Amino acid sequence: MTARAVIVAAGGANFGSLIHACRRVGVEAEPALDASRIRAATHVLLPGVGAAGHAMRALREAGLDRVLGSLRQPLLGICLGMQVLFEHSEEDETECLGLVPGRVRRLGPAPRWPNMGWSPITACAAHPLLGDDGDGEWFYFVHGYAAPVGADTIAVSAHGGPFSAAIARDNVFGVQFHPEKSSAAGRRLLSHFFAIS
Repeated sequence: MTARAVIVAAGGANFGSLIHACRRVGVEAEPALDASRIRAATHVLLPGVGAAGHAMRALREAGLDRVLGSLRQPLLGICLGMQVLFEHSEEDETECLGLVPGRVRRLGPAPRWPNMGWSPITACAAHPLLGDDGDGEWFYFVHGYAAPVGADTIAVSAHGGPFSAAIARDNVFGVQFHPEKSSAAGRRLLSHFFAIS
């Protein structure tokens, strides 16, 4: 089956780099705000940059909070898009989508804040999203908040303490890093995501 992917176009994400990253793995992904287009996709990507409060306002104003909660196809939250999958974020004290239990918190003390740059991930559960090659891979991170390690965590990284680098719960997946900025490792992860049905 050929993936028919859409990128949820609410918020201030840079869609260009994600569109090109998808193309490099043979998948056309176009931004969409239309609920029927999102529901018709085989795979849905939820990117995000900026603050949780702004992102959730944009999703609610477009009516996409309810749409995302009703999806049964694979949904991948990226960076802030992963954070809003959870119930709550400390950033702006924001009520989020609630698709994954837990609260996103500000990163702990570290030499610098926010976390920006390349870091490795450590797999803590075998999962198709990571494939056989995800453990120990380096990915590009830019974030000041993160989800703690929990029951849905499939990979961790660390910045002032461990945090969830990747999560999976039923059809809902999230990565705190940017696969579209993570070179070959990011392409492999996107390929793994599009192979999930």
